[in-house]
Amino acid sequence: MGLDTAPNMSHWQERSDLAAAFRWTARLNMHEAVANHFSLAVNPEGTEFLINPNQAHFSRIRASDLLLLDANDPDALNRPDAPDPTAWGLHGSVHRHCPHARCVMHAHSIFSTVLASLADSTLPPIDQNTATFYNRVVVDEQFGGLAFEEEGERCAQMLTDPAKKVMIMGNHGVLILGASVADAFNRLYYFERAAETYIRALQTGQALRLIPHDIAEKTARELEDYPGQAEAHLLAIREILDHETADYAT
Repeated sequence: MGLDTAPNMSHWQERSDLAAAFRWTARLNMHEAVANHFSLAVNPEGTEFLINPNQAHFSRIRASDLLLLDANDPDALNRPDAPDPTAWGLHGSVHRHCPHARCVMHAHSIFSTVLASLADSTLPPIDQNTATFYNRVVVDEQFGGLAFEEEGERCAQMLTDPAKKVMIMGNHGVLILGASVADAFNRLYYFERAAETYIRALQTGQALRLIPHDIAEKTARELEDYPGQAEAHLLAIREILDHETADYAT
């Protein structure tokens, strides 16, 4: 699976997985020019993390490009290769306060952002994908502007429950948490699909057929425990990238 070792650079497997996620997010048109950010904790406490460099297009990011930051470093924004200030504000805050959030993916993918722009941003269970997220989403209705330090801290305080792995950032986008790159990216992908299904269903103007509470909860639990899906998804992505453009893992 690509180049999984590199001299003089730590966390190469993690770097390569994260680079693949950036590339595939761009391919799916779920990125936002040179904005949006993905990060991955690499120490047990969750405070040291990899993140994309400032103002880099997702389609060009390589494993060796990723920054290694410490959420407790007060000088992170003063270094020559400083991250984007909003990336530091949001991701630094989450990694500082939510050790269970190993991988954090923030995107302005179109259907998730449409959902975040509705007066009611709840995602009802109308199919299997939407049911995946039943009772597992935090809706933030207090958009406070760009995610600098204060806004990032406020968002992080809403993510302390490990059962809530998605934040619909009202008037902004979506924030996804995961135990690994594979876990977070799989969740990001399926949340965007779920949001698209819901938005397109609303566009018909017809009444929605809601899945009953007990079945929606049962479906969500079953998918949480579904073995190997996220890992297989990322493996397939990396195999395609290795065949087409293996420079992501350099």
